[in-house]
Amino acid sequence: MRIALAQISSTRDVAQNIELLRENVATAAQHDADLVVFPEASMLSFEGPLPDETAAHQGEWEKAVKDAAQQHGIAIAAGGFKTAGERVYNQLLLAYPDGSEKIYNKMHLFDAYGFEESENVAPGDELVLAEVAGTKLGLTVCYDVRFPKLYAEYSRAGAQVMLVIASWGEGSGKVDQWRALTTARALDSNSYVVAVGQAHPLTVGSDPDESPAPLGIGRSRVIDPFGRELVELGESPDLRLVELDLELVEEAHQKLPVLENAKLGY
Repeated sequence: MRIALAQISSTRDVAQNIELLRENVATAAQHDADLVVFPEASMLSFEGPLPDETAAHQGEWEKAVKDAAQQHGIAIAAGGFKTAGERVYNQLLLAYPDGSEKIYNKMHLFDAYGFEESENVAPGDELVLAEVAGTKLGLTVCYDVRFPKLYAEYSRAGAQVMLVIASWGEGSGKVDQWRALTTARALDSNSYVVAVGQAHPLTVGSDPDESPAPLGIGRSRVIDPFGRELVELGESPDLRLVELDLELVEEAHQKLPVLENAKLGY
């Protein structure tokens, strides 16, 4: 399976974010990717209130993602938002070339490090298993990566690749945590982890002014089922193609059967 990691830095300008998406999708399609993965909050950055902007632009965003998938014949996974009463859902939208879609609403909300995501975001309540190019995918968003049981459940349901789209918050030790968590989730689920984050805003000339909002650190990475790093990007916007050898998933299940050996429901 060939996956493109589209590490971008989104802003509060939805039209500009849509152009970033279109440009990266076109390039990924030219390189015969089966799937291009964008970060959490690709529709609209966390730097500001979400509900009003979401209500104004959610239809425009969803149409743009679906149109790009159909135009270029490629599956697209991208982070956006959708109105949920007075709050919004933080969504991973997976759009297919045939016009169909899968939607995962982020279950674990980032109420940590001085940021209260739950003030504006409502939690999802179910796992969503998807398939691209015959490969089963577990869909997750950012803070979900701190909860290993979620990934174990996806693996038991047949997922071979875990998508983690993120807008990871900067701070002391946060890069180390990102690396450790994404590696651990691959090891304890016998699966690939494809983790795509927002680029660091400073690399595109934006000064977040010490905002507590999680705006990105870059460092998108792919980890194989044995915990080996296949790629890690830097802090700047980038597009990288990665080939996944899916035979390694079955090999990991056989050689390191952590889910079969697990106790206490894990």
